[in-house]
Amino acid sequence: LKDQFDNLDKHTQWGIDFLEKYAKFVKERIEIEQNYAKQLRNLVKKYCPKRSPKDEEPRFTSCIAFFNILNELNDYAGQREVVAEEMGHRVYGELMRYSHDLKTERKMHLQEGRKAQQYLDMCWKQMDNSKKKFERECREAEKAQQSYERLDNDTNATKADVEKAKQQLNLRTHMADENKNEYAAQLQNFNGEQHKHYYIVIPQIYKQLQEMDERRTIKLSECYKGFADSERKVIPIISKCLEGMILAAKSVDEHRDSQLVIDCFKSGFEPPGDFPFEDYSQNIYRTISDGTISTPKQEGMRIDSKTTMGKAKGKLWLFGKKPKPQSPPLTPTSLYTSSTPNGSQYPIFSIEPVHYCMNDIKTGKPRIPSFRSLKRGYFYLQGPALEDFSHLPPEQRRKKLQQRIDELNRELQKETDQKDALIKMKDVYEKNPQMGDPSSLQPKLTETMSNMDRLRMEIHKNEAWLSEVEGKVAARSDRRHSSDINHLVTQGRESPEGSYTDDANQEVRGPPQQHAHPNEFDDEFEDDDPLPAIGHCKAIYPFDGHNEGTLAMKEGEILYIIEEDKGDGWTRARRHNGEEGYVPTSYIDVTLEKNSKGA
Repeated sequence: LKDQFDNLDKHTQWGIDFLEKYAKFVKERIEIEQNYAKQLRNLVKKYCPKRSPKDEEPRFTSCIAFFNILNELNDYAGQREVVAEEMGHRVYGELMRYSHDLKTERKMHLQEGRKAQQYLDMCWKQMDNSKKKFERECREAEKAQQSYERLDNDTNATKADVEKAKQQLNLRTHMADENKNEYAAQLQNFNGEQHKHYYIVIPQIYKQLQEMDERRTIKLSECYKGFADSERKVIPIISKCLEGMILAAKSVDEHRDSQLVIDCFKSGFEPPGDFPFEDYSQNIYRTISDGTISTPKQEGMRIDSKTTMGKAKGKLWLFGKKPKPQSPPLTPTSLYTSSTPNGSQYPIFSIEPVHYCMNDIKTGKPRIPSFRSLKRGYFYLQGPALEDFSHLPPEQRRKKLQQRIDELNRELQKETDQKDALIKMKDVYEKNPQMGDPSSLQPKLTETMSNMDRLRMEIHKNEAWLSEVEGKVAARSDRRHSSDINHLVTQGRESPEGSYTDDANQEVRGPPQQHAHPNEFDDEFEDDDPLPAIGHCKAIYPFDGHNEGTLAMKEGEILYIIEEDKGDGWTRARRHNGEEGYVPTSYIDVTLEKNSKGA
């Protein structure tokens, strides 16, 4: 390799280029890892829940598992960033620094080799110049010798010419000897430098280049290992992330999710009761009864068409105003009984079904059953949220109240801690006046005590509402059972218009009243009689009653109860002046009467 300096130059340059090529590869790998981690974090951020602290979305196990998987994936993305950072610091950065040092070292070694070659070339030129000069002087000496011999053999030559040729010969011979000595010295010097160049200088430079290239190879090997170690170091943490994902998947509980759905949407309302039997055959029975018991029709008992039309004027029909068609005379003698599955009997008016239904519809005020069918959706979706959550179903109201009580208790605990801290600070100030003025803490302490009193009042009020709700929910099943029994008992005494009488036997088997005037009965049947009062109540809190269908009341006001709470938190009440509407059940103290009469 003594004469392969240029090839070694090319080889070392190729080694540096390869090193930089691998560094470029590592850089691109780092960029891939960084982009991958960034995309993973963006993916996690995109699908992470964006809920406010007040959001009460049910925490299903499937949702919790997905959120845990997102957290684990976020940690996994962090490990990819760690890989990129480790590669950048341990591999790419080290390669770039080493590449710079390698270029500097290679340049130095190549410059030393070039300098040695230049010095050898210079010695060769000096030796060659001395050789050429020695050769030239030798030829001149030979010419001087030939000239002297020719003049010495010539008889015609003068002695002075011979003497001059002899001196010239001696001069050239002396110069030839000097050039010979100089050539010998230069030749010896060149040979020594050439030996030193090829056996000492160049081998040393080649050895340095070899060591440099070997170090480059070792550095590449270390970088290959570091490249793999950067990935291997995070494998345990990545394995934990994957194990966390697996545990999250195993934590999904379908039964718990179903129970959460039940708890979330459980309203506490009682299921609707059974529909009563509607006997459409009563007209047939009435016809048969009229045909069997013939009652002479008197002239005064006839229905005046003009009177009927006048009274029907202004009445609301299902599809607009329409005069009521003439119906057969209805008398209390047309009462019949119908049996229930348990053997009890209840009275049925022998009136036409259409006439009865239309009489139930046409009224000056909106019928309450139709209002109740719309009330829940109106108040629950559009109505204002009340402080006691009475606009919510019982079960949801109980949950809301419990949450509010917990929040108030936490706030009360904070205020208590703050009060204790202020008291301790005040004691310190009193013992050490130089630390502060104790009176400066009094306003803050007073404010804290006021906040504590306010929070206690709020907690007491909400606990009262909660106790009321829990009492209602616990007693609803018993009340429903008793109401079912009362319904079976009172069915025998209740007319289709909802009126009551004291004598149940008289309602079931009422004696015939032949002297009732048809027009008077018709007037009573058409009028929208008020529902009977089943109890009374006292307003505990005032209620504004801004919404349609509600009844405003003042604190302490006494109202009649005409319809119980159906489980939706509203009770239908009536004032003394006949004004009716719904009031929150939690705002009143209800007293029901056993033997209820019509108001």
